[in-house]
Formats: sequence, C-alpha cells, structure tokens
Amino acid sequence: MAEPKTPELYAPEFKTPDPAQMAELFSHIADKSQVIVREFLNRQRTDGAFDMQDSMALGKSFMELTQKIMADPAKLAQAQMSLWQNYMELWQKTLPGVFGQPTESVVREAKGDKRFKHDDWQDNVLFSYIKQSYLLTATWIQDMVAGVEGYDDKTKKKLMFYTRQFVDAMSPSNFVLTNPEALRATFESGGENLINGLKNMLDDLERGKGKLNIRMTDVTAFELGKNVATTPGKVVYQNEMMQLLQYDPSTPEVFKKPLLIFPPWINKFYIMDLRPKNSLIKWAVDQGFTVFLMSWINPDEKMAEKVFEDYLKDGPLAALDAIEQATGEHEVNALGYCLGGTLLGITNAYLAAQGTPRITSGTHLTTMLDFSQPGELEVFIEEEQIASLEKRMAAKGYLDGSEMATTFSMLRANDLMWSFFINNYLLGKDAFPFDLLYWNSDSTRMPAKMHSFYLRNFYQNNRLKEPGGISLLGTPIDLTKVKVPTYFLSAIEDHIAPWKSNYMGSRLFSGPVRFVLSGSGHIAGPINPPAANKYFFWTNPKSTDDADEWLKEAKQTEGSWWPDWCKWLSKNSGEKVPARVPGTGKLPVIEDAPGSYVKMRLIQ
Repeated sequence: MAEPKTPELYAPEFKTPDPAQMAELFSHIADKSQVIVREFLNRQRTDGAFDMQDSMALGKSFMELTQKIMADPAKLAQAQMSLWQNYMELWQKTLPGVFGQPTESVVREAKGDKRFKHDDWQDNVLFSYIKQSYLLTATWIQDMVAGVEGYDDKTKKKLMFYTRQFVDAMSPSNFVLTNPEALRATFESGGENLINGLKNMLDDLERGKGKLNIRMTDVTAFELGKNVATTPGKVVYQNEMMQLLQYDPSTPEVFKKPLLIFPPWINKFYIMDLRPKNSLIKWAVDQGFTVFLMSWINPDEKMAEKVFEDYLKDGPLAALDAIEQATGEHEVNALGYCLGGTLLGITNAYLAAQGTPRITSGTHLTTMLDFSQPGELEVFIEEEQIASLEKRMAAKGYLDGSEMATTFSMLRANDLMWSFFINNYLLGKDAFPFDLLYWNSDSTRMPAKMHSFYLRNFYQNNRLKEPGGISLLGTPIDLTKVKVPTYFLSAIEDHIAPWKSNYMGSRLFSGPVRFVLSGSGHIAGPINPPAANKYFFWTNPKSTDDADEWLKEAKQTEGSWWPDWCKWLSKNSGEKVPARVPGTGKLPVIEDAPGSYVKMRLIQ
C-alpha cells in the first residue's frame, strides 16, 4: 500500500524569465536554425531516397501485421476486452487516491527500468495512473504482436523489435506534460528548461549536419592520453591500417611471450583503458605481461576499396612481424575483443593453414564466430536493408560512424537514447561528463567494401563457421584447424554478441577451450576489474553441445574473471625475462601512446 500525495504539481511558484537571457537564447536559436535547415536539405539530396526505401519496407510489414490482426475479429475483441478490464481495475484501485486514501498498484515497471525513478511516478496519484496506464497498454500492444500467427521467426523478431521501439518512444516520460520532473522544472524555471532544451537540440542537429546526434556526455571534459587512455606506452610501428602500441613495463620481470591485443575496429580500443582503476590493459601490464595493441585507423573515403583481407594483412600479420623485431619473439599470446576476437579466430585459422602457428594461445572476449543466432542485430541484416546500406556506403566510400552508433543505441533505446532526450531537451540540462559515454560517442567509420563483405559473409550467410566458407589472401579459412588453447569469455546479458551464440562459436575450434560466462553485458562483463568486487562468472570444465546444459552444471564464482584468466594465460606465457622497454629493440619509438590514429574523432 502506498500513501498517495495529492496532485500538488500545479502549485509551485512560477519564475519569470530574464528578458536579456531569453533574447540571447532566441538569437542563438535563430542562427542555428538557418544552418540546420541548409544541412537537412543537403542530406535529403544524398540519403533521403534510401531512407525512404527502408521506411516503406518496414511500413509494408506493419500493414501486413494489421491485416492479420483484423482477420481474426474474435481474437481482437477478446484482446480489447482484456485491456478494458485492466483499465477498469486500474481506475478502481486509483480512485481512492484522489480522496487521499491508500492505493494499490495494478502493474509495476520492470526491475531496472529507470524511466520512472522520480518519486512522483509512485507517490502522486495522477502520475502513478499515467504510468500504469502506459505500462498496461505497452504490454497489451506487444502481446498482440507476439500472438499474431503466420510469420517466420525472423519476421516476427523484426516486428517485435520495432514495436518495442514505438512503445518506448510513446512513454509518458518522453513528454513534458506527462513527465512530473520536466513539468516541475518548467514551472520552477519559468520555461527556461525548454528554451535551453531547444538550444541543446539545435546544437545536436548542427553537430549531426541536419541529423539529430544526441550528445551523451560533455566531450570537452576528456582528452586522450590525459584522463582517458592513460596507460604509459609508445607507438613502435605503424602502417596505413593501424598503429602498434607497446606499453611500458611496470614490473622488473615479464613473461617471455608478449601479449598482442586485437581491438574491434567498429569502435576504439580505449574501452580497455578508460581509467587506471578499470583498465584491462594496465592490469595486464601490472601482472607482468609485455602488452602490444593494434590501434586501428579511422577510415575515410580514401579507404573505400579496403577489404577484410587488408585488416588481416596489415593488422595482425604485420603486428606479429613488428613484435618479433621489437622483442625477438616469434610467437605471442593474443586477446581479441568483439570483432577483434573474430579477426583473432580468422588469423589463427590462416596461420594454421600456412603451417606457421605464431599465436600460441587465444583469448576471445564477447566474440561471434557462429552467426546463426545474432540476437536483436538480426533485424538489421535483411537483404533490403543491406542493399540500401551498400548504396549509401557506395556514395560516400564508408559507413558513417553515427549509423553504427544509432544501431547499437536502438538495442537499449531507453538507456542510450531516451534518457538523454529527457535530460538534454526536456530538462534543459547539459550532458554530464562520463568517460564510458565519451568512448561510446567516439564513433568510427567502416570502409564500404570491408563492411559489405562482413555483413554478407558473416551475419547474413554465416559462412565463417563453414570450413573454407570464406578465403582470405588466397587461403581457405577453416576454424576447425585452430588447435591452440583458447579462453572464451562471454557475458550473460550481452545484446550485441549473445552468449549462446558465442558458446556455439567456441566449439568450432579443435584445441582445448575454457569457456567462461560473466555477469552483466557486452561492456561491463569484460571490463570488470577485481578491485570493484562486482558481478560473478561461471565455469564448467565439461564439454557439451547445449549451452543451457553447460550453464546448468556450471560453477558460479563471485567477482571478476580477470584473475582466472591471468592464471590461465600465465601457464601459456613461458618463463620470466627482464622487462622490455619500448624502443630498446629494433623498432624505434614513433610517438607516445595512445598514438595519433585513435585521436581521429568524427564529431565533437
């Protein structure tokens, strides 16, 4: 039972806006508006036609859905009656609150739903009613779509995904008059929050050149090498595709075999080096490993012809030769994160086919190798969408980083889109400085030919898991030929690389595999330092074809998986040797870490 508050929201003192401040704001808005309109019109001449094709295809799917719902009037009537009964129950249990009596909730938001954390959503009878009415309707809509028959699994997933996008967009928290926090701010500031919000929106439209690019954080609060990506090191090699970083040792002795890190090129490497206290890179250095890392170039239209083979040839294959010059070591251990882990698997398969296994152990973090169950990303890999994307990439020579960022944000729209919409535009607040969001907004481009190859051969046709399904540098890639020891880390709440798909991919290798399942998601699962004492991980030495069966019999361990990995990696790293300082080998120092490639930022 909750003791309701009477609707007092309309009583706060109304603040009179400062005329001079308002005049300055409106002048700023007028100037920005002219620039944005011009950018918007320019964008329509290039992207508009293709965006229209995508919208028409999606609209057709929902028209068919509506027809199927209408084709069963009895089922529709039953669903409408159920919704009406829920509304009646809500009204009956809310009515006492209008007279100051205790009320009882009919429905509650899901655990972890941050949209309704303001006290008024629970304590104020009016906003509690609005929230519950929305939750009932949202559940009803989603259940209706889920219950429609006659669709294949892929189409049903697409309809459910975009239905959720619609439901999230219509949340009362996204509108001033139905968001108690925004409404209070409007009264108390005399509407300054909305004027500031309009200014913020226009600034974001200008930054996005006519397309809304919501600022998630204060990017001016961070500088690479100063307060993010600060682990000391040097760039000791570079080519057109990447810079090779060698980090300064922090122990007098190090393991003989170096560790080479394969970051993804879908985003930047410093997710593994945000701050000293949560840096996987610094932690590995402190454990006595000689750490090298490939920092990928942020490609532009000049690199439109770059293909997946270029990332293999000028990435790990070039890095291995450079590391041998720097340290004298022909063999290394390697770690790959996300797409970097996919490239690591490919590299090991390529080296096995060549008869030159130079990577003696592989660590894969949240890595897809079998793409048969890509999770919610599946809705973006239909033929019509890929063809439309290829046309846009052909016009520019690359996939714009903002498109990839939008795709990932849609997977968690309430947290990564609507929360910032509310903070920046409805409340009129400035974005809060947060290093993780700074990294998240630091988008990277994808070369057109490479990205098309990746989408079609991996996601759409799942050829990587087939022996010889793809060939690179004239060599058939067969993951079953990979016999090196492998540590495979996945995350149970990962929406980008679902853990069960990771598990299936890990079973493609022929060598010994230690599969570890962490708590949390795609970022917080891997980036979980021991000092934080957060989450847990599961291990199970038994090998089974079924992921659920593996988890059922797995042992859960509290805390970070990092010490478990360190123990495993140490066994594959050889004896200790004197610490290696960058520049003392055959490769001279080019510049300080984190290097210049990672500093190529698309949008400020």
